[in-house]
Amino acid sequence: MNLKARVEGIGFWTRGLPTWALAREYALTGTRPDEAPARPSPQLLPANERRRAPETVAIALEVAMAACEAARRDPASLPSVFTSTHGELGITDYMCTTLAQDARALSPTRFHNSVHNAAAGYWTIGTGAMHPASAISAHTASFAQGLLDALAQLAEGHESVLLVAYDGQATGAIARVAPSEGLLGGALVLSRTGTGARLQARLADVSTSHADGPLSRFTSGNAMAPMLPLFDVLARGEGEARLMAGPAHDLIVEVVRD
Repeated sequence: MNLKARVEGIGFWTRGLPTWALAREYALTGTRPDEAPARPSPQLLPANERRRAPETVAIALEVAMAACEAARRDPASLPSVFTSTHGELGITDYMCTTLAQDARALSPTRFHNSVHNAAAGYWTIGTGAMHPASAISAHTASFAQGLLDALAQLAEGHESVLLVAYDGQATGAIARVAPSEGLLGGALVLSRTGTGARLQARLADVSTSHADGPLSRFTSGNAMAPMLPLFDVLARGEGEARLMAGPAHDLIVEVVRD
């Protein structure tokens, strides 16, 4: 079955390329900004919460809002799919270490930020969105499975869906079993009938060959790097990306501009 959508809005953030416009310019020309912030600063959160929020929550909110603004969509009007390979690895490492040493010392605040739907929760509370929000993890297939979920919602009749993908830095002992470097997030507002590039996806047998574009090479160590072949295609405006969708299948995504 072919799944289709229009790409109405794109959000992107990684260290060194803190907007989609800058990422696209880098992908097309190799040009990077002279200065870039070390951490996203999502305006959706009050200043005190913005400083305390885990980096994974901050980047998810930053790219989600950027995609909604690019699509000129009210964030509260969109169902959403949040996908992350590992969630907040720094807090997961803290939780494991504390439980092993002194379980009674566990911080309730850090516990509630450790759950996999933390970013989706901050988003729905901050925007006032009452539509369903999913939180997905599928190891290296996390982005493709999130995209499939969003496209399936469009096929079921939703007019538009927000897809948000992100992963952060692994720390401590957990980095040996769940490696991830840097901070990377991407978001798409997808619609059935809107404007923007046309996207069409289908499942295919798994392959060991995946495209290696400029953005894929720039942040290759992050756990969400499997999303980058699609963003390399979106930067060019058209083409085909092969995304890891599971042990037996890839997701072939074709992008065509009108």
